[in-house]
Parts: sequence; structure tokens; C-alpha cells
Amino acid sequence: MSTQVLAPRYTDLSLTGPLGSLDAYLDRVSKVPVLSREDEQSLARRFREEGDVDAARALVLSHLRFVVYIARGYSGYGLPMGDLVQEGNVGLMKAVKRFDPTIGVRLVSFAVHWIRAEIHEYVLRNWRLVKVATTKAQRKLFFNLRRLKKNLTWLSPEETRTVARELSVSEYEVTEMERRLAARDLSFDPTPAESEEDETYSPATYLPAPDADPATQVESEEWEDDTHERLAAAMQALDARSRDILASRWMAGDAEKATLHDLAAKYGVSAERIRQLEANAIKKLRGLMVGPA
Repeated sequence: MSTQVLAPRYTDLSLTGPLGSLDAYLDRVSKVPVLSREDEQSLARRFREEGDVDAARALVLSHLRFVVYIARGYSGYGLPMGDLVQEGNVGLMKAVKRFDPTIGVRLVSFAVHWIRAEIHEYVLRNWRLVKVATTKAQRKLFFNLRRLKKNLTWLSPEETRTVARELSVSEYEVTEMERRLAARDLSFDPTPAESEEDETYSPATYLPAPDADPATQVESEEWEDDTHERLAAAMQALDARSRDILASRWMAGDAEKATLHDLAAKYGVSAERIRQLEANAIKKLRGLMVGPA
């Protein structure tokens, strides 16, 4: 096949039109022809040496079916297949960008590592609300522990040692990852179930109500009563004008609240003088409040 006709050929099989569903996408991908070694090398050189975007696009399109094949291997994690394929496609495009045709290997052998890396990152980010694998050893265990376990029960001490030896990690890390994989996400405040049989208990169920302790409730009420008494006594210790200013500015409703200019007109002084009187009254009120009742 001549490289001159590659671009038009793959343009006809583009995925830019509406697909409607994942099945339609998979059907379209399966119709993209597989490149021969010669065509692949020619397209890779055109992209690497000339920056030919059409050549890179042809390389990507011809390997989309391979991304689907890899993504299917991660279906057991309960994540949407469409998202897995999409992340794998990102890895494929990164591989095409970095592929060197002079090395002498096929693009599929080079791209598999980039495709898996992107899918791995997606799985680790979305498999659980809380990350279960952050270190290199934990990532290795996350993707290999299920494969190495021969049954659904917990690993025996001997099996734990075998897994640790095969993956070059510590026995503690194997046990810790096994525990993390066995755990499940629990909603803090789930939606109420329709029946008692379907009731899902959560951490929020076991939190005490703020007013559950009678002693705390009595203490709060006594503190409020004492505060009100101190405030009333402190207000009586102020002069009549200071009491009126504080009451008009801080104790009236929004509709009746007086402005500095309203009080200035009432007492025949400037608004700045009212502000000073208000500040002094508040300062004196604070001193009276913290003093003996």
C-alpha cells in the first residue's frame, strides 16, 4: 500500500461522527484496518520527521482496537468500560508521540506500556473514594494480588510469604493491601432505605445528637441565663444616652435600627461623636460583663 493513500483511507474511517453508544464505537474501531510493518514505519517517520498530523492520526486509528482489548482486562474493577477505553486512548496518543521507528519494534509493543499506565492511573483514582495505593510497592500489589490469590479467602502465612517474594515487597505490605482490597466504601450519610431490611448503617448513625447529653443542655441554658443577667446589669450601669445608643444600634430589629446620622440628629451632635460614644459604651459594657455579677 502506498503511503500517499493512507491519509484518505483513514479519513473515511474517522471516529468524528456521532457514535451513539460504546457498542457503536467498538464496531467502528473493529473496521479500521491493521497496518503492515512497512506502512507503520513509513507513517511513523512522516510524523517524527515532518510533523505530519495525518500520519499520527492513522497510527492512532489503526491501534484503537488494541486499546479496547487491553481495557477489557480491567473490567473486573467495576468501572465504566467507556472510561477505561478513553484513558487507554490517551496512553496510545502519548505512545505515538514518543515512538521512534528507528528502534525496530512495532508500535503495539511500545504502546502497551503507555496504555496500561494511563488505565492504571484511572483505576487507582476512581476505584475507591479513598486511595488504596500510593507507593510503588502498593501499586504493584494492587494490580497483582488478585491474580496471585488462588481463592477468595484470606492468604495464609505461607501464601503471604510467596506473594511477597514474587513481587519483591514485604509481608506486611501484602497483608495491608489485602486488607484494603477487602474493605469497601461506606457512605457517611446514605439515602434512607425503603424498608428496614434494606437499611444501611453508616458512621452518621452512631454520632450523638448535639443536645443528647442532658448535662450539656442544662449547662448551656444556665450559661445563657447568666449572660442575659450580666448584660442587663451592665446596661443599667451605663448612662441613659449610652443605653439608648446601644439599644438603637444593636438591639433593635433591622427595620427599626437607627443610623449614626439618626442619633446625631436626635442628640444634636455629629455622627462621629455618636460613633465615639458607641465605641466607649461597648468598651465599658465588656468590662462590666467580665467583672463580678
